Amino acid sequence: MDSTASVTYIGNATTLLRLGDVTLLTDPAFRPAGSRYYLGYGAWTRRLLDPACGLGDLPALDGVLLSHLHSDHFDSVAGRGLAPDLPIITTPQARRKLRRKRFSVVHGLPTWEEFDLSRGRQRVRVTAVPGRHGPGLADRLLPDVMGSVVELFEDDVCRLRLYITGDTLHRPMLAEVPRRCGDIDAMLIHLGGTRLLGMLLTMDARQGADLTEVIRPRLTLPIHHDDFRVFTSPVSDYFARARERGLAGVEPIGRGDTVALPLRDTV
Repeated sequence: MDSTASVTYIGNATTLLRLGDVTLLTDPAFRPAGSRYYLGYGAWTRRLLDPACGLGDLPALDGVLLSHLHSDHFDSVAGRGLAPDLPIITTPQARRKLRRKRFSVVHGLPTWEEFDLSRGRQRVRVTAVPGRHGPGLADRLLPDVMGSVVELFEDDVCRLRLYITGDTLHRPMLAEVPRRCGDIDAMLIHLGGTRLLGMLLTMDARQGADLTEVIRPRLTLPIHHDDFRVFTSPVSDYFARARERGLAGVEPIGRGDTVALPLRDTV
Protein backbone atom coordinates (compact mmCIF):
# COMPACT_ATOMS: atom_id res chain seq x y z
CA MET A 1 0.00 0.00 0.00
CA ASP A 2 1.33 3.43 -0.89
CA SER A 3 2.40 5.82 1.83
CA THR A 4 0.61 9.03 2.73
CA ALA A 5 2.19 12.15 4.20
CA SER A 6 0.71 15.19 5.91
CA VAL A 7 1.45 18.04 8.28
CA THR A 8 -0.90 19.39 10.95
CA TYR A 9 -0.17 22.91 12.18
CA ILE A 10 -0.51 23.22 15.97
CA GLY A 11 1.00 26.68 16.45
CA ASN A 12 4.28 28.62 16.32
CA ALA A 13 6.81 25.99 15.09
CA THR A 14 4.88 23.03 16.49
CA THR A 15 3.59 20.65 13.85
CA LEU A 16 2.60 17.00 13.65
CA LEU A 17 4.17 15.14 10.74
CA ARG A 18 2.57 11.90 9.61
CA LEU A 19 5.06 10.34 7.21
CA GLY A 20 3.80 6.92 6.21
CA ASP A 21 3.64 5.00 9.48
CA VAL A 22 6.12 7.33 11.23
CA THR A 23 4.77 10.21 13.32
CA LEU A 24 7.00 13.10 14.39
CA LEU A 25 6.32 16.19 16.48
CA THR A 26 8.32 19.34 15.75
CA ASP A 27 9.37 22.01 18.25
CA PRO A 28 6.77 21.22 20.95
CA ALA A 29 5.33 24.29 22.72
CA PHE A 30 1.87 23.92 24.27
CA ARG A 31 1.40 26.63 26.90
CA PRO A 32 -1.77 28.72 26.40
CA ALA A 33 -2.23 32.25 25.16
CA GLY A 34 -1.14 34.77 27.77
CA SER A 35 1.83 32.68 28.91
CA ARG A 36 5.18 34.42 29.22
CA TYR A 37 8.21 32.75 27.64
CA TYR A 38 11.79 33.50 28.63
CA LEU A 39 14.15 33.96 25.66
CA GLY A 40 17.36 34.52 27.62
CA TYR A 41 19.46 37.55 28.57
CA GLY A 42 16.53 39.15 30.37
CA ALA A 43 14.23 39.01 27.33
CA TRP A 44 10.64 37.73 27.63
CA THR A 45 7.76 37.43 25.18
CA ARG A 46 4.07 36.70 25.62
CA ARG A 47 2.09 34.11 23.68
CA LEU A 48 -0.84 35.64 21.83
CA LEU A 49 -2.65 32.55 20.50
CA ASP A 50 -3.54 29.15 21.93
CA PRO A 51 -2.08 26.04 20.34
CA ALA A 52 -4.60 24.11 18.26
CA CYS A 53 -4.49 21.14 20.65
CA GLY A 54 -2.85 19.93 23.81
CA LEU A 55 0.03 17.53 24.17
CA GLY A 56 -2.37 14.90 25.48
CA ASP A 57 -4.48 15.11 22.32
CA LEU A 58 -1.71 13.81 20.07
CA PRO A 59 -1.42 10.31 18.64
CA ALA A 60 1.46 8.04 19.62
CA LEU A 61 4.76 9.58 18.58
CA ASP A 62 7.86 7.99 17.11
CA GLY A 63 10.04 10.99 17.86
CA VAL A 64 10.47 14.73 18.31
CA LEU A 65 12.36 16.94 15.88
CA LEU A 66 13.71 19.95 17.78
CA SER A 67 15.36 22.77 15.86
CA HIS A 68 16.83 24.36 18.99
CA LEU A 69 16.33 24.59 22.71
CA HIS A 70 14.46 27.89 23.12
CA SER A 71 11.45 27.97 25.43
CA ASP A 72 9.06 28.88 22.60
CA HIS A 73 10.16 25.70 20.79
CA PHE A 74 10.40 23.34 23.76
CA ASP A 75 8.38 24.63 26.69
CA SER A 76 7.63 23.47 30.22
CA VAL A 77 4.56 21.48 29.07
CA ALA A 78 6.77 19.49 26.70
CA GLY A 79 9.47 19.14 29.33
CA ARG A 80 7.02 17.60 31.80
CA GLY A 81 4.72 15.73 29.43
CA LEU A 82 6.90 14.01 26.85
CA ALA A 83 8.02 10.48 27.69
CA PRO A 84 11.65 10.46 28.88
CA ASP A 85 12.53 7.65 26.44
CA LEU A 86 10.93 9.28 23.38
CA PRO A 87 13.64 9.84 20.74
CA ILE A 88 14.51 13.52 20.27
CA ILE A 89 16.53 14.62 17.22
CA THR A 90 18.20 17.97 17.75
CA THR A 91 21.50 19.87 17.91
CA PRO A 92 24.50 18.57 19.87
CA GLN A 93 24.17 21.54 22.24
CA ALA A 94 20.50 20.80 22.96
CA ARG A 95 21.32 17.10 23.38
CA ARG A 96 23.72 17.86 26.23
CA LYS A 97 21.15 20.00 28.03
CA LEU A 98 18.25 17.59 27.54
CA ARG A 99 20.32 14.61 28.71
CA ARG A 100 21.04 16.51 31.93
CA LYS A 101 17.30 16.68 32.47
CA ARG A 102 15.17 13.54 32.20
CA PHE A 103 15.45 12.66 28.50
CA SER A 104 17.53 9.57 27.81
CA VAL A 105 17.22 9.07 24.02
CA VAL A 106 18.48 12.30 22.49
CA HIS A 107 20.37 12.36 19.20
CA GLY A 108 22.50 15.46 18.62
CA LEU A 109 23.22 15.91 14.91
CA PRO A 110 26.10 18.06 13.65
CA THR A 111 25.36 19.83 10.38
CA TRP A 112 24.88 17.38 7.46
CA GLU A 113 24.72 14.34 9.75
CA GLU A 114 21.77 11.93 9.32
CA PHE A 115 19.53 9.87 11.57
CA ASP A 116 17.02 7.20 10.47
CA LEU A 117 13.75 5.94 11.95
CA SER A 118 12.19 2.82 10.40
CA ARG A 119 8.81 1.09 10.49
CA GLY A 120 8.46 -1.94 8.24
CA ARG A 121 8.84 -0.93 4.59
CA GLN A 122 9.12 2.73 5.49
CA ARG A 123 12.10 4.73 6.66
CA VAL A 124 12.33 8.39 7.64
CA ARG A 125 15.72 10.05 7.39
CA VAL A 126 16.48 13.35 9.11
CA THR A 127 19.48 15.35 7.91
CA ALA A 128 20.64 18.35 9.94
CA VAL A 129 21.19 21.36 7.69
CA PRO A 130 22.59 24.84 8.44
CA GLY A 131 20.79 27.59 10.30
CA ARG A 132 21.85 30.97 11.67
CA HIS A 133 19.63 32.41 14.39
CA GLY A 134 20.76 36.01 14.20
CA PRO A 135 23.51 38.30 12.90
CA GLY A 136 27.12 38.07 14.07
CA LEU A 137 27.52 38.00 17.85
CA ALA A 138 23.77 37.43 18.38
CA ASP A 139 24.01 34.08 16.62
CA ARG A 140 26.78 32.99 19.01
CA LEU A 141 24.83 34.11 22.08
CA LEU A 142 21.59 32.39 21.08
CA PRO A 143 21.08 28.60 21.21
CA ASP A 144 22.53 26.62 18.31
CA VAL A 145 19.87 26.02 15.66
CA MET A 146 19.48 23.53 12.85
CA GLY A 147 17.24 23.18 9.88
CA SER A 148 16.15 19.69 8.87
CA VAL A 149 15.60 17.79 5.66
CA VAL A 150 13.16 14.98 6.37
CA GLU A 151 12.89 12.24 3.76
CA LEU A 152 10.32 9.46 3.56
CA PHE A 153 11.51 6.26 1.89
CA GLU A 154 9.29 3.35 0.95
CA ASP A 155 11.16 0.19 -0.04
CA ASP A 156 14.26 2.42 -0.27
CA VAL A 157 12.58 4.73 -2.83
CA CYS A 158 12.37 8.39 -1.78
CA ARG A 159 8.71 9.46 -1.80
CA LEU A 160 9.09 12.87 -0.11
CA ARG A 161 11.81 15.37 0.73
CA LEU A 162 10.64 18.01 3.24
CA TYR A 163 12.79 20.97 4.32
CA ILE A 164 12.04 22.54 7.72
CA THR A 165 14.06 25.74 7.95
CA GLY A 166 14.16 26.17 11.72
CA ASP A 167 14.72 29.64 13.16
CA THR A 168 17.27 31.04 10.75
CA LEU A 169 18.02 34.09 8.70
CA HIS A 170 18.39 33.68 4.95
CA ARG A 171 22.09 33.33 4.22
CA PRO A 172 23.99 31.99 1.15
CA MET A 173 24.77 28.74 3.02
CA LEU A 174 21.10 27.72 2.72
CA ALA A 175 21.54 27.30 -1.04
CA GLU A 176 23.59 24.22 -0.11
CA VAL A 177 20.44 22.45 1.12
CA PRO A 178 19.06 21.41 -2.31
CA ARG A 179 22.56 21.06 -3.73
CA ARG A 180 23.54 18.48 -1.13
CA CYS A 181 20.18 16.88 -0.33
CA GLY A 182 18.43 17.04 -3.71
CA ASP A 183 15.27 18.73 -4.97
CA ILE A 184 12.87 19.76 -2.20
CA ASP A 185 9.23 18.70 -2.50
CA ALA A 186 7.83 20.74 0.40
CA MET A 187 9.10 23.36 2.82
CA LEU A 188 7.94 24.50 6.26
CA ILE A 189 9.41 27.98 6.50
CA HIS A 190 9.88 29.75 9.85
CA LEU A 191 9.01 33.41 9.38
CA GLY A 192 7.77 36.19 11.69
CA GLY A 193 10.66 38.62 11.44
CA THR A 194 11.49 38.11 15.12
CA ARG A 195 13.18 41.19 16.54
CA LEU A 196 14.91 41.64 19.89
CA LEU A 197 16.87 44.80 20.74
CA GLY A 198 16.43 45.87 17.13
CA MET A 199 18.09 42.74 15.72
CA LEU A 200 16.38 40.51 13.18
CA LEU A 201 16.55 36.90 14.42
CA THR A 202 14.23 35.02 12.02
CA MET A 203 13.28 35.59 8.41
CA ASP A 204 10.92 38.44 7.58
CA ALA A 205 8.75 38.55 4.46
CA ARG A 206 11.57 39.64 2.14
CA GLN A 207 14.05 37.06 3.38
CA GLY A 208 11.38 34.36 3.28
CA ALA A 209 10.58 35.16 -0.35
CA ASP A 210 14.32 35.17 -1.16
CA LEU A 211 14.76 31.70 0.33
CA THR A 212 11.64 30.34 -1.36
CA GLU A 213 13.03 31.56 -4.68
CA VAL A 214 16.28 29.70 -4.00
CA ILE A 215 14.72 26.42 -2.80
CA ARG A 216 11.76 26.31 -5.26
CA PRO A 217 9.78 23.56 -3.51
CA ARG A 218 6.55 22.23 -4.97
CA LEU A 219 4.74 23.31 -1.79
CA THR A 220 5.71 25.98 0.78
CA LEU A 221 3.82 26.40 4.05
CA PRO A 222 4.73 29.34 6.33
CA ILE A 223 4.71 28.73 10.08
CA HIS A 224 6.17 30.56 13.12
CA HIS A 225 4.72 33.98 12.33
CA ASP A 226 1.88 35.07 14.67
CA ASP A 227 2.08 33.38 18.08
CA PHE A 228 4.32 35.82 19.96
CA ARG A 229 4.74 39.55 20.47
CA VAL A 230 8.31 39.49 19.14
CA PHE A 231 7.05 38.77 15.61
CA THR A 232 7.10 41.93 13.48
CA SER A 233 6.57 40.72 9.89
CA PRO A 234 2.98 39.73 9.00
CA VAL A 235 2.62 36.55 6.97
CA SER A 236 0.39 38.50 4.56
CA ASP A 237 3.50 40.44 3.46
CA TYR A 238 5.24 37.17 2.64
CA PHE A 239 2.31 35.99 0.51
CA ALA A 240 2.27 39.35 -1.30
CA ARG A 241 5.98 39.11 -2.11
CA ALA A 242 5.58 35.50 -3.27
CA ARG A 243 2.80 36.58 -5.66
CA GLU A 244 4.88 39.48 -6.99
CA ARG A 245 7.73 37.09 -7.79
CA GLY A 246 5.48 34.44 -9.30
CA LEU A 247 6.52 31.79 -6.76
CA ALA A 248 4.33 28.74 -7.23
CA GLY A 249 3.06 26.46 -4.50
CA VAL A 250 3.09 28.98 -1.65
CA GLU A 251 0.00 28.19 0.42
CA PRO A 252 -1.35 29.05 3.89
CA ILE A 253 -1.89 26.47 6.58
CA GLY A 254 -4.37 27.37 9.28
CA ARG A 255 -3.98 26.57 12.95
CA GLY A 256 -5.35 23.07 13.46
CA ASP A 257 -5.45 22.34 9.72
CA THR A 258 -3.91 19.29 8.08
CA VAL A 259 -2.33 19.58 4.64
CA ALA A 260 -1.23 16.67 2.45
CA LEU A 261 2.44 16.74 1.49
CA PRO A 262 3.29 16.01 -2.17
CA LEU A 263 4.56 12.47 -2.63
CA ARG A 264 6.67 11.38 -5.58
CA ASP A 265 5.45 8.65 -7.88
CA THR A 266 6.97 5.23 -7.33
CA VAL A 267 7.81 4.78 -11.02
